[in-house]
Amino acid sequence: MANAKITGIASYVPDDILDNEMLSRMVDTNDEWITTRVGIKERRILKDPEKGSSFLGIKAVEKLLDETGVKPEEVDLLICATSNPDYRFPSTASVITYNAGLKNAYAYDIQAACAGFIVTMQAARAYIEAGLYKKVIVVCAEKMSSMTDYQDRATCPLFGDAAAAVMVEPTDEPVGVVDGEFHIDGSGLSNLLMKAGGSAKPASHETVDAREHYIYQEGRSVYKHAVRDMLTSSVSVMNRNGLQVEDVDWFVPHQANLRIIEAVGGRIKIPEEKILVNIQHYGNTSAASIPLCLDEYKNRLHKGDKILLTAFGAGFTWGAMYLIWAIDPK
Repeated sequence: MANAKITGIASYVPDDILDNEMLSRMVDTNDEWITTRVGIKERRILKDPEKGSSFLGIKAVEKLLDETGVKPEEVDLLICATSNPDYRFPSTASVITYNAGLKNAYAYDIQAACAGFIVTMQAARAYIEAGLYKKVIVVCAEKMSSMTDYQDRATCPLFGDAAAAVMVEPTDEPVGVVDGEFHIDGSGLSNLLMKAGGSAKPASHETVDAREHYIYQEGRSVYKHAVRDMLTSSVSVMNRNGLQVEDVDWFVPHQANLRIIEAVGGRIKIPEEKILVNIQHYGNTSAASIPLCLDEYKNRLHKGDKILLTAFGAGFTWGAMYLIWAIDPK
């Protein structure tokens, strides 16, 4: 049975920057308050109201095809992880696939909130290992600004827009996805959600007036669960695979909050220089955060590097993944 390996990675962020100084003119906050609590200095924003998450995803996929030399018609499947679909239907994956010219690919969306990348990687891995497909694109596309309430000082500093994509292909080499562990706990519903806009509470004048079409988050509860769950799933995957802390070359957590990253890394006792972080420049880009981070640091990653990924998101849904990097720096 073949392993599933990442053979290429690319990302895209919009040009427009929203930094803490600019944010402090929009809402009652300041740079020190934001930096101390979450470690974010700036985030990228897709300002064009006519463009959705698919625009970001198309850009990332086009860069990925260019990077790998894969022709659009060679791609068998595209899976898009997003919490910000362009439409309730059709899928954002269908929009990306059409506009990127992937004529022979099937495509669909996965909704796993901020855990979207590792959950979607697990799906791609299953298709590859089963022999169903040879070239699978995992793309995470998140226009987070579309559901951010810029009147809510607690949540508006957190989120930014981005997309990132990886090519997943079969290999007989001892590289690629080794293991993944995933969990879900629906009791976290009330702590982190968008209250309106779905079938349980369709859009109405009342829901719009009540500002219920934005992210609602109970920060303390989410923080507590995120630290505990990212920690336990990471340790579980390490134990299952006989990994000691010194065996892990890189630790790449979901970039939600620098304090969460520090807490999880510190408790596992992973040295700071092995923890990849870019939250200060991009904020929380939900499903896109882990591959965006991997892409930024890809010139430091070498074939054979052991990488531990972990994420936590609304649902609550969380998990960890162990993969062995398959690409040498260019």
